[in-house]
Amino acid sequence: MRLIFAGTPEFARVALERLHAAGFQIPLVLTQPDRPAGRGMKLQASPVKQCAQQHGMAVAQPRSLRLDGKYPEDAAAAREAILAARADAMVVAAYGLILPQWVLDAMGAAGASRGTRGLGCLNIHASLLPRWRGAAPIHRAIEAGDDQTGVTIMQMDAGLDTGDMLLAERLSIAPQDTTGSLHDRLAALGGRLIVEALEIAACGGLRPVPQPAEGITYAHKIEKAEAALDWSQPAAVLARRVRAFNPFPGAGTARAGEAVKVWSAQAEAAAPAGAVPGQVLAADGAGIRVQTGDGVLVLTELQRAGGKRLPVADFLRGFALAPGQVFDAPGEA
Repeated sequence: MRLIFAGTPEFARVALERLHAAGFQIPLVLTQPDRPAGRGMKLQASPVKQCAQQHGMAVAQPRSLRLDGKYPEDAAAAREAILAARADAMVVAAYGLILPQWVLDAMGAAGASRGTRGLGCLNIHASLLPRWRGAAPIHRAIEAGDDQTGVTIMQMDAGLDTGDMLLAERLSIAPQDTTGSLHDRLAALGGRLIVEALEIAACGGLRPVPQPAEGITYAHKIEKAEAALDWSQPAAVLARRVRAFNPFPGAGTARAGEAVKVWSAQAEAAAPAGAVPGQVLAADGAGIRVQTGDGVLVLTELQRAGGKRLPVADFLRGFALAPGQVFDAPGEA
C-alpha cells in the first residue's frame, strides 16, 4: 500500500517510523516548514522531516494547502506532488495545517481508483473521540483530571475531528503522568494502531462508526498565558495544571516579580486557618508548601529564569523563601 504521510512533531515521527518499519511505501511526506529554534534561533527541521530524510523519502513543506489562500503557489505545488504520488491513502498526525476539501476529495478519488475502497485521509488522534477534539487533547485530558484517554484512528472529513471512527484503544492516565510522559505512550500506541488499521483496511475489514452526539469536548490550543498559577484555585486543580503544562508551556508563578517555573507539585487537603492564597507555609527539602484557595500545593521541582530545573532542596539554596511570604498573583509585576 502506498501512503502519503502528513505530520510535524515527535508524536507524528513515531507513527512515520512505525509505518516505514511495517513495509508501507511512502512516496511523499508533508510537514511544516523549518522553524527557528534554540538559543541561536537557527532554522530547524521538524522531527518528521528528519525521519523522512533518514529514510530517503521525498518531503514537501507547503506553508498552506489552500489554493485560494495566502500561498497559492505552495498549495499548487503540493497538489501536484500529492497527485503524482499515486497513493492509496494519506495518514495525518499532528500536521498543523488544515486539510482543505480538495485534499480530502483527491485522496478519496485516488484510493478508489487504485481499488482500495477510497480510504482517503486517516487521522491519528490522541484521545477517545468525541472527547477532546482539537489541538491539545493530551494537555486537556490531564488538566481535566481524566483517568483514561487513548488513540482514535479516524476517517477525516471537513469538520474538526468529526469524522467516523475506524479503530480506537484506551490508555490509563497515571496519577503522576505529565503531558510529556503520556505523550510518549500515546505516540507509541498511535504508531501501532495506524499500522493495524491499514492492515485491516487492506483486507476490507475496517468498519466506520459515526461519533456519538454525546460527550463532545474541545481541546483548545494551549496558550502561554494559561501557565500562570492562580493561587485562589484549589490545590488539586493546580497540581493537574502543573502536570498538564509539563513540558510546555511550563506552569509558573513569581515572587516579588521574579519568575519561577513549577515542574512538579502535589496537592494536600489539609490547610491551616488564616493563611491567604499564595502564602508560603513551609520551605525546606521536603517541599515548598503553599496555601491555595482550597488545600495546600507542595512544590518539589522548580526553575528560576535562565536556570536549570532543580529538586526543591537545591532550588532553595539559591532562592530564599520564608514562611509568611506570598507568591505573586497572576498578572502582578
